[in-house]
Amino acid sequence: MKVKTILVSQPEPKIENSPYFDLIERQKVKIDFRPFIHVEGVSGKDVRTQKVDLANYTAIILTSRNSVDHYFRIAEELRFKVPDSMKYFCLSEAVAYYLQKYVVYRKRKIYVGKRTFSELAPLIKKYKNEKFLLPTSDKLKPEVPLVLNELKVDWKEATFYRTVISDLSDLRDVYYDILVFFSPSGIQSLLENFPNFEQKETRIAVFGNTTVKAATDEGLRVDIQAPTPETPSMTMALEKYIKEVNGKK
Repeated sequence: MKVKTILVSQPEPKIENSPYFDLIERQKVKIDFRPFIHVEGVSGKDVRTQKVDLANYTAIILTSRNSVDHYFRIAEELRFKVPDSMKYFCLSEAVAYYLQKYVVYRKRKIYVGKRTFSELAPLIKKYKNEKFLLPTSDKLKPEVPLVLNELKVDWKEATFYRTVISDLSDLRDVYYDILVFFSPSGIQSLLENFPNFEQKETRIAVFGNTTVKAATDEGLRVDIQAPTPETPSMTMALEKYIKEVNGKK
């Protein structure tokens, strides 16, 4: 079956040159964006009950833009002035650049990984005498505590925000040729919103091995997968599939 409509379970990109918009133009498909999950911050009181005193930490490990936003939100709520000497260990350049929303970038001690947490580990190891705080969601990747424990550093994980399933009831009677997922939480959201979901001719595209496992564990058929050596991004995987079923363009 040809592909005409795609639903991406993420917010619409804010940048004009997003590859999704290029895909719409090149392949003449309709792509809608809708977050299947969203983030809600916990209160400063909740952070305190986790026995976290922000003043006790000399370094912060930031794995996402959400972790940046919620660290500084909690700091403000608890009236904690983040010292200029604070060290920031950022998972990627995107996270590091996002820090500029809150700090003067060139005047701070910021250490940047490449993409994965394992790639950030050598930088953390260089500063193993610091006291590290990891502000995170309630769904932390298992790799993160494993890596930090192997480094034998002094660190504390604290839940600053939670991943919450979005209400998708308005999509009940809407049909898409492809549904695109990026996390196990997205698969969970689909099935909690639509417990009687039958895949039938709907194609499912997934990013990452954990998302593949979540989909197949629920009995869903995965038709499109990324990243692969041939298609390292989701848009590339979608375009390859669309060309195959719609006829090359």
